[in-house]
Amino acid sequence: MNMLAGIAGWGTYIPRFRISTREIARVWGDDPLRIRDLYLIEEKSVEFYDEDAVTMAVNAARTALRRAEIDPEHIDAVFVGTESKPYAVKPIASIITAALGLRLDVQSFDAEFACKAASDLIICMYGLLAARRVRAGIVVGSDASQGEPGEHLDYSASAGAVAFVLSSDKDKICAVIEDFYSCSSDTPDFWRRDGCPYPVHGEGFTGEPAYFRHIVEAARGLMQKLGLKPQDFDYAVFHQPNTRFPLRVASVLGFPVDKVRPGIVVNAVGNTYNASALLGLAKVLDVAKPGSRILVVTYGSGAGSNAFSIVTTDNITRKQSLAESLEQQINDKVLIDYSLYLRFRRLIRVLQ
Repeated sequence: MNMLAGIAGWGTYIPRFRISTREIARVWGDDPLRIRDLYLIEEKSVEFYDEDAVTMAVNAARTALRRAEIDPEHIDAVFVGTESKPYAVKPIASIITAALGLRLDVQSFDAEFACKAASDLIICMYGLLAARRVRAGIVVGSDASQGEPGEHLDYSASAGAVAFVLSSDKDKICAVIEDFYSCSSDTPDFWRRDGCPYPVHGEGFTGEPAYFRHIVEAARGLMQKLGLKPQDFDYAVFHQPNTRFPLRVASVLGFPVDKVRPGIVVNAVGNTYNASALLGLAKVLDVAKPGSRILVVTYGSGAGSNAFSIVTTDNITRKQSLAESLEQQINDKVLIDYSLYLRFRRLIRVLQ
């Protein structure tokens, strides 16, 4: 296996506050059992009113850097994928470099491609590492995703962040990026026009021509490229707009449910957009044994997918003990009602 670059550390951040889909259904007069069966989501995370894509990204990056055991002076690049940054014109990446106390000459920028921008940046960072243009870099996916009250996304759009420190130092790497495969097309399944507060679904495009077509194409393309089959992977992680979609695409590709379940997070925290599939990867890294091969396939509306084959090294067990697991963050929660949900997301204002 060619160890050009890989993951040296990972970190996650999930807000403590959660709202159940049953509570959302109560407010809007929907049948909670129908909603549960439709999305297979029990709860979703809600950012506190002083949290956003920036604060979550910083927290995840700090944890990833601690796990990586890499001197911050050796971080040469910071990339952030998001579609919900709080500033119309101002990056998150430069804030992270300052918050982590990194050098002034660190290459930093944000990117956007719906929910897959962070995985695009992993590919970019991989290239820089393989070319020996950087020693180590941080890639973050962070979103406080938007959903119109009462609309479909109100039941799934949530908040969270995930960060990875990538390195070419084999002594630091705990998961090698074996290879990747990408595909994209102009499929208008989901968009938000400038000035509009909430995104819009192209309902008829969301499933077959968008999500399933691109994920299946990327996964099959990667497996053909590497000469691998579903049985060669120990885990499979797919983008998670809900729980039903990744389970269905796993069946199409021939992956048994027991290889997919360990990476499912959407049922407990909702769709965190850029952090979605990558949080699933982090959840798997929390429990994987050395030598585990992981298939990760991200998806972004508009539309495209990136598929990765990732193989853990002997360093994975020690790295797991250096920070709390994603499962611990998921279980550390406070349930809120819909009125607090609206207040925390600043959908209503308290008059002073």
